[in-house]
Amino acid sequence: MRRTRRKSGRAGSPGDTVIVSVSVFALCCGLWLLGDGTAANAPPQPSAAQAHSAPAEDGAGHRSGNVSGHPSEGASPLPPSPPDRIRIPAIGVDAPLTGLGLTGTGSLDVPPPERTNLAGWYEAGTTPGETGTAVVAGHVDNAEGPAVFYSLGALRKGGTVEVDRRDGTAAVFTVHAVEVYDARDFPDEKVYGAAKRPELRIITCGGDYSRTTGYRGNVVVYAHLTGSR
Repeated sequence: MRRTRRKSGRAGSPGDTVIVSVSVFALCCGLWLLGDGTAANAPPQPSAAQAHSAPAEDGAGHRSGNVSGHPSEGASPLPPSPPDRIRIPAIGVDAPLTGLGLTGTGSLDVPPPERTNLAGWYEAGTTPGETGTAVVAGHVDNAEGPAVFYSLGALRKGGTVEVDRRDGTAAVFTVHAVEVYDARDFPDEKVYGAAKRPELRIITCGGDYSRTTGYRGNVVVYAHLTGSR
């Protein structure tokens, strides 16, 4: 897991801490696959078709859309409220959320690996639904088998993510990209950088697998707020 740097301020809540450089490579080292002796049970990985789309060009050669290549429209931001639960119907996720902080070495902490149906959110940053980039992370597996985000790489563009919040509302996000990165090339700014609208990142381990080091990267889901209830 790479170290973090701390930076004051976040969109919509000056003075709070945001992530600006961290990967969650330690979300799992493939203990289940190592114990199994094969990679036959490797989790699904996103295809190139699920990556960010390049902005379109008009006849004059000008690019439309934002730098991420996804539409700019979305729902109005919600007031800050801690999240309690995340649901991703397309891949069968329905899990409680626990707050995550930073470890003593400056890395993002992770949920207890023995609790396979538990995800975490970075509670010093943006809350899901308010303006900015909220971060949720969870294990892909543990020594016994699949964990909460085992199927995250199978999620597709247009999928729905719902986050129940402590104020009684549910923030509804739409997926606009799913990508996988090698840990050595993890794009910190792209994943954790400030956003002008409510966005969500969901992260687990993925990428190439080695019997000596486990997973060598991370799967990242990019989503933006499109509704609430």
